[in-house]
Amino acid sequence: MASSNPTQTPGALGFGIVGLGMVADFHAQAIGQLAGARLVGVATRNPAKAAAFAAKHGVPFHTTDLAALLARPGLDIVCITTPSAAHLEPALAAIRAGKHLVVEKPLEVDLPRTDEILRAAEAAGVRIAPIFQGRFGDGARTVKAALDAGRLGRLVLASTYVKWHRTAQYYTPPRGVLANDGGGAVINQAIHGLDLLLWFVGLPTEVTAWSTRRVHTGIEVEDTAVAALKFPGGALGAFEASTALWPGWSRRHELCGEHGSIILEDDRIVSWQFRDARPEDDVIRAEGQANNLGSGASSPSAISAEGHRRQLQDFVDAIRAHRPHALDGREGRKAVALVRAIYESAAANGKPVAL
Repeated sequence: MASSNPTQTPGALGFGIVGLGMVADFHAQAIGQLAGARLVGVATRNPAKAAAFAAKHGVPFHTTDLAALLARPGLDIVCITTPSAAHLEPALAAIRAGKHLVVEKPLEVDLPRTDEILRAAEAAGVRIAPIFQGRFGDGARTVKAALDAGRLGRLVLASTYVKWHRTAQYYTPPRGVLANDGGGAVINQAIHGLDLLLWFVGLPTEVTAWSTRRVHTGIEVEDTAVAALKFPGGALGAFEASTALWPGWSRRHELCGEHGSIILEDDRIVSWQFRDARPEDDVIRAEGQANNLGSGASSPSAISAEGHRRQLQDFVDAIRAHRPHALDGREGRKAVALVRAIYESAAANGKPVAL
């Protein structure tokens, strides 16, 4: 079914998508709902997939040639939705063509490749928006506001749990291959939870981690990992990630301080308790069950395109208004740094790693 948006106007910013796997569908759905934007073309190596995707989403141009897409008239923004370890090359090509970038998480699989993208974009004067749509949820933003207002007092514990289920079929190659993904449950699934954690409380100063293949033993990457975290200011935290368990639970953040504690599951606030109550607390508790972003706990296709829509709308509006956008490349780099620290510590059997 073709995407359409009655609010689109002539002069709307034109999007292209490079790489047409599952996540590209969410990008196309989101772009189709944006004000002031349209999807003008897509590119992938498989011509049949390109044609089918274009037909499904009503895209006027499809190709197997990235250069042809980048030369398309009216193209302003390129969404990179290739496998994680294949972001660098199309990103650099788009930057050389003067296009702004939207890059699915992670920006790249390690810091040298991430920094190469960031340096090129800064030199060219183009913007980068790494996709971390969890920051745009109503629940997450309410939590962030409470933390910024100091309602929890001194933070004591800040923990993230991503205990999900993925089938053996999910890990059909190229999934589960280190050269394609850069890792397993941590970098592919739990990185969204880690990004929210660092947005809430900052990048940890030290990580101690372990990882294993507990169930999906035929893959090259971890299906389970845990870590102990130290944060600036002295707070501690725990991190757990897995795709090996059944049936899969909602992603969970627990933020506990001397004056209050919050629990966020996916984008639902399930616990909101403070020593000093405020009038708005009852409203937040009453409305805390809403979750407009879906959940990937048991299926990667069960998330909603709403989070992508919110982040992409902010990006479009920021470009048109010449203002900063909410989540830039330097902010997205932090998640890569944290993931790599977890992997470095796990590879050394729990040796502490400083960030």
